[in-house]
Amino acid sequence: MKLNRVLIAAAASLSLVAGCSQAGQEPARTDAAQETSAAAAGTESAEDAQAVEEGETAGETAGSGEEDAPDYSQTSSWAYLETDVEGKDADIFFVCPSVYGGSDDACNMSLSDEDTKESFVGAINMEKGIYDGDSRFFAPYYRQIGLNVYEMDEEDREPYLEIAFADVEDAFEYYWDNYNDGRPVILAGFSQGADMCLRLMENCFDEEEKMDQLVACYAIGWRITADDLAAYPQLKMAQGEDDTGVIVSFNSEAEDVTDSLMIPEGTKTFAINPLNWKTDSTPADKSLNLGACFTNYSGEIKTEIPELTGAYIDETRGALKVPDVSPEDYPAGLSIFTDGIYHLYDYQFFYRNLQENVQTRIDAYMNQNNQ
Repeated sequence: MKLNRVLIAAAASLSLVAGCSQAGQEPARTDAAQETSAAAAGTESAEDAQAVEEGETAGETAGSGEEDAPDYSQTSSWAYLETDVEGKDADIFFVCPSVYGGSDDACNMSLSDEDTKESFVGAINMEKGIYDGDSRFFAPYYRQIGLNVYEMDEEDREPYLEIAFADVEDAFEYYWDNYNDGRPVILAGFSQGADMCLRLMENCFDEEEKMDQLVACYAIGWRITADDLAAYPQLKMAQGEDDTGVIVSFNSEAEDVTDSLMIPEGTKTFAINPLNWKTDSTPADKSLNLGACFTNYSGEIKTEIPELTGAYIDETRGALKVPDVSPEDYPAGLSIFTDGIYHLYDYQFFYRNLQENVQTRIDAYMNQNNQ
């Protein structure tokens, strides 16, 4: 299936700069990006193309001066705050992926621009349907880093990532103290959002009470290494389809890829295969793929393809190798990636299997805790 070439060209031609003013200052006018736009264009509809192109213009303006941290006691600081939903067994705390391109004037997204926030909600909607079937949904706005930050050395990224994480941590603690009320919770995020979820696991889930309420952490599109697991004993990788209190993670790529932003060459990450729920190199045939789904900014599934691709884990890199699609049909879409890196499609390729698994883990948690 060919993706809309106009959208791919727009995403791939982003001018990402490595220079930033002091973290937290306002961005100048820039062409913003969002990581899921290419995946959203997995349909040839002109209407869908227009929706995604509108999303790509978000973040172009912002307020003035250095921006205060969000106040999460205000409903306006939340993209989703489902406190009045009845009959749901669990809660989802979801962290949005990148929607801000960044500029040479600012590396953290301003929350004063409504266009940016509209794009933020749209990116969440593209993945929300995987998680919210039997759960209340919570998703904070936060001053995420721009994509330009990923062109810096890892050490240089940290001041900007610390601003983003401070917001996410504040939002989670406010949710926990005011809305959780003892309910089981799933942490979920993609890419930058996955990084933020892992940081939450490291910083907030060393408490037994929180771990006891954790169904799972779906940290898809970022890496977890042996050093991470050694430093934080509460980090435990999923070993099957229904274990709880664990991390579900993978990074999709073509078979010949040996280096990426998510898994630099020489790095080994941990992963689980979302088709057969194994952690070794056992191949999963594409017949196990319940449906690749390509969604738009409203969360509507515009194209669904059962049995699109199989997958297996490369035991050297820990990457999820995706053998039955091609970079020509599913290009990388952003200049920070090379073709063959299917990062933008991590959720899209395995949408129905992930959706089913979320419910499986919630059911397993409820059964364990109702005995």
